[in-house]
Amino acid sequence: MSYTNYPTGSGARNARTSFEFGRTHVIRPKGRHLATIVWLHGLGDNGASASQLLEPLPLPNVKWICPTAPTRPVALLGGFTCTAWFDVAEISEDSPDDLEGLDASAAHIANLLSTEPAGELLAFPCCYTSKKGSLTSSFLPPLFPPQTVKLGIGGFNMGAATALYSATCFALSKYANGNLYPINLRAVVGLSGWLPGTRSLKNKIEGSHEATRRAASLPILLCHGRSDDVVAYKYGEKSAQALASAGFRNIIFKCYDGLGHYTVPREMDEVCSFLASRLGLECFR
Repeated sequence: MSYTNYPTGSGARNARTSFEFGRTHVIRPKGRHLATIVWLHGLGDNGASASQLLEPLPLPNVKWICPTAPTRPVALLGGFTCTAWFDVAEISEDSPDDLEGLDASAAHIANLLSTEPAGELLAFPCCYTSKKGSLTSSFLPPLFPPQTVKLGIGGFNMGAATALYSATCFALSKYANGNLYPINLRAVVGLSGWLPGTRSLKNKIEGSHEATRRAASLPILLCHGRSDDVVAYKYGEKSAQALASAGFRNIIFKCYDGLGHYTVPREMDEVCSFLASRLGLECFR
């Protein structure tokens, strides 16, 4: 899917770059469909690889959607072209954020969730006019009626960074470009990743009562290995601290001694337990 222009609520107002997303892989629920989660692969990987990680998980109520990032030059790799959710020069607090790329990926993920038959979309304050010219409502109704299916985002490496960025969009009710973020997220998971946009996040959320409420309501699980030599452990820890400082009160940070930049069964067990408890799912072991 190519993104060159975004309608209101789905990304950049005037996109300057075309983002061609790759193939999306879907794992259907093996039981009653209670949750849909978009899972994002790491830098240079693809949705097929992510689906192989998720297929064996004992969560029969989850539909997994595993998209593939656009192929693009990445400054961190000296301009080498590979799949990446956004451009990044270095992983540090001082590195500039590719907000255009982040918005494009967050919008693509939101679109995947919003087209779910059981998707939960937010209602936004507005006014609209009836055929008779009278003001009929102060809220834009959701595109779908209320549903029991819950929506979440998770990811590894750069996918985790994009998932966390989506969490901040949910809290602020908008993307960095100002357009409305339409998805009612119920859980976010980030493995071996980091949080983009940390410098201004706290001030943005503290400046809005609604953003503070949303941030406090969203469960987030972060996991990181102490021996990670790709995304250093300190960035995972600092990301958790930055989220907590900004008002994300429902956050869990798990660290693993001896774990490098990869996943292990006990970490995925933690993911399953977290999703099952927060989203009311069955979990068979």
